[in-house]
Amino acid sequence: MVESDGIGKSASGEPGAGEAAQALRAILQTQYLRYLIIGTWALGLLATVGFASAALWFLGTVAAGAIRGAVEKRISDRVGTGWGLVFPAVATATTAAWATAPLIAWYSGHPFGPALAATLLVCGYVLVFSQLRASPRQALVISSPYGVAASVILISMWGGPLFWPFLSILPLAGSGLVVLVMMTMLREERIRAFQEHQSHLIEELEAARDKANAANDAKSNFLGVISHELRTPMNGVLGAAQLLGATRLEPTQREYLSIIRNSGDNLLSLLNDILDMTKIEAGKMTFETVDVSIEDLHKRVTGPFQAQAEAKGLTFTARFEGDIPTVVRGDPLRVCQVIHNLLSNAVKFTDKGEVSYVVRGERLESGRVRFDFAVTDSGAGIAPDDLARLFQPFTQVDASSTRRFGGTGLGLTISRRMANIMDGDISVVSTLGEGSTFTFTVEADVVEWTRQVAAEPIHAEIKDGRALSVLVVEDHPVNRMILEAWMGSAGHTSATAENGQIAVEAAGEQRFDLIIMDVNMPVMDGLTATRAIRACEGPNQDTPIVVLSASARSEDHAAGLDAGADAYLNKPIDFAALAKVMSRVGGGRTAIRALVDAGETTAAAA
Repeated sequence: MVESDGIGKSASGEPGAGEAAQALRAILQTQYLRYLIIGTWALGLLATVGFASAALWFLGTVAAGAIRGAVEKRISDRVGTGWGLVFPAVATATTAAWATAPLIAWYSGHPFGPALAATLLVCGYVLVFSQLRASPRQALVISSPYGVAASVILISMWGGPLFWPFLSILPLAGSGLVVLVMMTMLREERIRAFQEHQSHLIEELEAARDKANAANDAKSNFLGVISHELRTPMNGVLGAAQLLGATRLEPTQREYLSIIRNSGDNLLSLLNDILDMTKIEAGKMTFETVDVSIEDLHKRVTGPFQAQAEAKGLTFTARFEGDIPTVVRGDPLRVCQVIHNLLSNAVKFTDKGEVSYVVRGERLESGRVRFDFAVTDSGAGIAPDDLARLFQPFTQVDASSTRRFGGTGLGLTISRRMANIMDGDISVVSTLGEGSTFTFTVEADVVEWTRQVAAEPIHAEIKDGRALSVLVVEDHPVNRMILEAWMGSAGHTSATAENGQIAVEAAGEQRFDLIIMDVNMPVMDGLTATRAIRACEGPNQDTPIVVLSASARSEDHAAGLDAGADAYLNKPIDFAALAKVMSRVGGGRTAIRALVDAGETTAAAA
């Protein structure tokens, strides 16, 4: 059997390198069929020559096929350098192994042996010529082992009764092979003619496409140039109309001027739409990528249309849903342009009810977010048949809307194409008589999910501007320094003590407006010092005392208040609560106790 299908010839008559390589690839892809046919021939031999001879032929032929497959795979990348001649040689050698099968059957002595031998010879020729039908010369060479086998059989029958019957099979098989080759050549000629015709049609279609693209580009360039050129005189017209409006005019003149300005604005809007459309078609629409504040974008989008909706008696609502970042990367101008168009249509085509604008955010992986900007109105809605052409250029669902509202029908087309350029899209859901919802979906990189807001400074000043004298009792030098600096910023004076013993001594010598007492200190703790100050009939026996502690347990709070303190503050120091206490110092211990009992500070009540 041969699997080198389609090995053609070059102009010089040698096998074409490209066709040979293609044939070899086909062989390597279908070589498993070789072993399947070898198995069927071995079954035929098994019935006539027995197991031993059939198995020996099977193993030998399979080994030859395996060697051939390895050689073909090895030379598959070198066909173009003269290796095309290797294919017929390898195939002929393999065919020789196959051609031994008819000889084995003929000389088996079995009554069915001659018939099987003739069958195998015909099958062998058919296999070779069916695979090499495009190259009859190579088929004759590669099938030569079958010719040798047939010649051997004929010579052995010379003068016998089977000589002429066997010889008569050869013209029959040859005519069949000729028909097979001729039909194949005719079919391939038709295929070649069809391919040439197809190639010609493709060339014509490509030429027509290029002409259409060139005409479309010329149209786009023309529209772009014209819209640019018309904008300049239109700006002059509108500018002159604005200047004229600032002069003294009669009512009729002012009405005419209003018509000029409105018509000019509509024409300028039309020119802008055409210019955007031509830029998109030409691939020249520019997009920038900058940091965009969602809050600022929201204000820019909703501001103009909220007033328009209220002027028509419509209810306008706007809200956020889902995960909304603070700052993203994108083009705020183009995003606003898309949303403005959706909101403008919603307000324009809604006579009563409401217009709703919802921004939904969905957190994605890799620091990105997907936005759904949904605009819902309670207008007339859109029929299902009209949704398909809603985004086509120069299209409006209701032809009367052009006369009623004006417009080019380009707004939604431009918006959707802009959304597509930003890797997003616009979808619509509508019900007749109930309204429509247009959703602009787009993704963006997140810069900040939440913006850090600077904490407002807490000042130590009190309302009446009074400067206090404060005793700070704290064993940690950093805490003493912070308290001193904070109070000094408001003009308060402070003295410090490193432990309770020093604090008791200082309280017996100098009058203070407030004592801030740490609890855990060496030498003498804060609660012992507080009891000592309250027990001593000195200048600070009734001075308000605020104790500080890192312990937030209620029993510790109660112990501090039982020791004579008026307020108990947790560490780290809550300066807001301390400032409230200082503002009540003028009212004495009673005022501070009332403040704590009312729960107006973070200090624990008694």
